[in-house]
Amino acid sequence: MKVVSRRPGLILAVLAASGVVVSIMQTIVVPLLPSLPRLTQSEPTDVSWLVTIALLTGAVFTPLLGRAGDMYGKRRILLSVLALLIVGSLLCAVTSHLAVLITGRALQGAALAVVPLGMSILRDELPPERVISSAAIMSSTLGVGAAFGIPAAAAVVHFADWHTMFWVSGGLSFVLLILVRLVVPESPQRSPGRFDVVGAAGLTLILVSLLTAVSKGSAWGWASPVTLVLVAVAVVLTPLWGWYELRAAEPLVDLRTAARPAVLFTNVASLLVGFAFYANSLSTAQLVQEPRSTGYGQGASLIVSGLCLIPGGLAMAVLSPVSGRISNRRGPRFTLLVACVVMVAGYATRIVTSQALWTIVLGTLFVGAGTALAYSALPSLIMQSVPVRETAAANGINTLMRSIGQAVCSAVVASVLAGVTMAVPGGGRAPALSAYLLVFGVAGVTALAAFVIAIFIPVRASRRSGPAVAEASELAATRIPT
Repeated sequence: MKVVSRRPGLILAVLAASGVVVSIMQTIVVPLLPSLPRLTQSEPTDVSWLVTIALLTGAVFTPLLGRAGDMYGKRRILLSVLALLIVGSLLCAVTSHLAVLITGRALQGAALAVVPLGMSILRDELPPERVISSAAIMSSTLGVGAAFGIPAAAAVVHFADWHTMFWVSGGLSFVLLILVRLVVPESPQRSPGRFDVVGAAGLTLILVSLLTAVSKGSAWGWASPVTLVLVAVAVVLTPLWGWYELRAAEPLVDLRTAARPAVLFTNVASLLVGFAFYANSLSTAQLVQEPRSTGYGQGASLIVSGLCLIPGGLAMAVLSPVSGRISNRRGPRFTLLVACVVMVAGYATRIVTSQALWTIVLGTLFVGAGTALAYSALPSLIMQSVPVRETAAANGINTLMRSIGQAVCSAVVASVLAGVTMAVPGGGRAPALSAYLLVFGVAGVTALAAFVIAIFIPVRASRRSGPAVAEASELAATRIPT
């Protein structure tokens, strides 16, 4: 029998705050990248690892720590993850040495597991009628934090020493660790058994090989030996890992559950939505900073470019609870379909109106609104389709799919903006307007593809809400042997 917490609002507030801080950490170094070679006395290609390593560790540790939370206690693992975030932030705060900074960023990236762990805790502790809306808010912290991370970091870089943002993140993480310890109860739900070490090692090798190739391919060359070897390793290991997981008594990832249409199509849609969302953040800040001599650039400062992302972030924050209410009434699949339509509309706006600052902001607002609706609906679709004992692991895989989508998007955007250029007065080259329009077009088509995939998510599963979610989940858990 599920024991409902007496303070659901406070639990949600603490967990959502943790998700926002963690997701801010994913993008906080982006405004620093042009200056970091000078600040760390390193090469630009080496400095880019400060972004890549956080992406890698986030992708690797999110499903692993999700599974550990299901097995050993979600709050226990959540506290450990926040401790990693504190250590990583302090390492970055006290040094300008690149190797130490990369280590700190690796620890910060691993903290991305906070989000799926938080959603699982909400499922265990909150009244059934509040699960969908609360999970929607928790999931949207990924978008909200990413949208606010760049402008927040830009402000810190402009007004204070760049180490300050790591001191602040370390302090906030410490406060959140204390609050989680005091407010969030440990869930009695467990998935007993042994941790799948072989499966974890295999998944780690696959993700590291694939995401390193995707993230660094444009810099190394897509046909370079290193890139090709990494892709080959991922291609060869993936079927072997799947074969092992299907035969393991206690697999890290239950591939049979993952192959259910409700789970499979939701995860594919997550990958596509992650791509479509990230294109907006990556392109906007650079677009408005392009010089006016290009004929389309705004010549804006780093601060102004960051502020252009704020409306989209506010839209995500405001629409997250609204999305939960829509999902409760019409089902999360309906919410996801609406989200994809809004994102397509946002990119259509960006394609036809990308030469005025206010229309650029309007386009980011549409994309942010669509992202909020989508990120809110995705965990509800997952939780309706997996047993309670697998919630953290399943949400971890879903979060991983969004991260892969973002990694692929980063590579695509970098390749397009570097490959489609124009000469500018005074010498040199800059991305042509057509490069940005191509990025928006690809992102819009990706959002449209997510809409098509969402159509195939079973309607019966997507219409369960409120008490039915908990009831169906408990029944599923009792039917699956442990």
